Amino acid sequence: MKQKLLLLAAIISMSGLFAQKINTDAEPKLFQFKFKENDQSRILSTVTEDVYLNGRFNHTAVILNRISSIITEVDENGRGTAQAVFMTTENSAKAWNNKSYSWGEEYESVFTRDTNGKYEIEDIYFMPTVRDVPVFPDREVKPGQGWSRQGYEAHDLRRTFGIEKPFQFPFDANYIYRGDIENEDGKILSLIEINYKMFFTTPDLSSSYNAVLDAPKITTGFSHQKIYWDNERGQIDNYSEDFKIQIETFSGDVIMFTGKAHAEVTEFHRSNTDENLKKITETVAELGLENIDVKKSDRGLTISIENIQFQPDSSLLMDSEKTKLVKIGEILKEFENDLLVTGHCAKRGTLKMQQQISEERASAVADYLARLKIRNPNCIFTQGKGASDPVDTNQTEEGRARNRRVEITIMDK
Repeated sequence: MKQKLLLLAAIISMSGLFAQKINTDAEPKLFQFKFKENDQSRILSTVTEDVYLNGRFNHTAVILNRISSIITEVDENGRGTAQAVFMTTENSAKAWNNKSYSWGEEYESVFTRDTNGKYEIEDIYFMPTVRDVPVFPDREVKPGQGWSRQGYEAHDLRRTFGIEKPFQFPFDANYIYRGDIENEDGKILSLIEINYKMFFTTPDLSSSYNAVLDAPKITTGFSHQKIYWDNERGQIDNYSEDFKIQIETFSGDVIMFTGKAHAEVTEFHRSNTDENLKKITETVAELGLENIDVKKSDRGLTISIENIQFQPDSSLLMDSEKTKLVKIGEILKEFENDLLVTGHCAKRGTLKMQQQISEERASAVADYLARLKIRNPNCIFTQGKGASDPVDTNQTEEGRARNRRVEITIMDK
């Protein structure tokens, strides 16, 4: 239940504040999305929220929502079709500093948006949750002018009620174009504010489905967003949000989320190319790094550190491995893409032990990379695979050494 509520809060979150002076004398603008085939982008939103249960403070959470997408087609009317992967994960506020994020649950989606921003999406896809925001008018807009458009939310109630399609409800979003600002890079961005209120009553399907008592019954709240729009490129540069969500469950509990979010939209280039594979492989050889394999993978370009050494019965890196990671870090600095660190282990002990040690060792490598400032912590993700994906036999010590590995993937999606 908690993961579902956090997912709701994370997906509607957006960000990026500026303190620059707003030019309210800017020329009128026609705002439109400009899609280009094969463009790849990543939205990374960080939500810091306080959670209250029945009026009492419960905890503070830092939630990360990552969306990666590629435009696969642009039609003659400028509509762009995207393939996207949505992922949400959470750290406690106390553990956030210099800590990587574990890789969370993934949702794949395919959708089309027109130049005004309206979605076309099949009802087999549950992401994004918030749709038709922003939607622009067909006319030019002056600073200070506003407009209203209907948006809607689509919720995943499969586990709660067994509903196999997104459950949708609409809301009215009010927009106002405030004016233009110049960011620190000299780029002119248009500030657009969006406000909408939510009121959502979950249908009482308990007689037809095995509903859990802590499922949301009534969801209310508001969202105030600031979008910084790059009109030259026809896309969002970054955005911010203040929000409050209150959920009354079927069991009578009242859960409230209140907080802020910020996000950036980043374009990146593919790492998974023959040229990059050759370059990194040659660099690994020049640096004299042993037990390193570089390969293409489904997610991007992967550097596999085999027979990685930890202190006995722990996830503490040996000094020799830290030295190795410093050198690998210099390679990783040449790319701006997010990193996924995956831990693997030999087939020893119980499945639970294997999973735990693989997760801990992935986190140890990821957190060391963060301390080296190779990436910001919210751009490094971890996952453990236990002994489920061996590269060699577990019947020999040599094979087990190869299977005890950590893979660092430069992510293309």
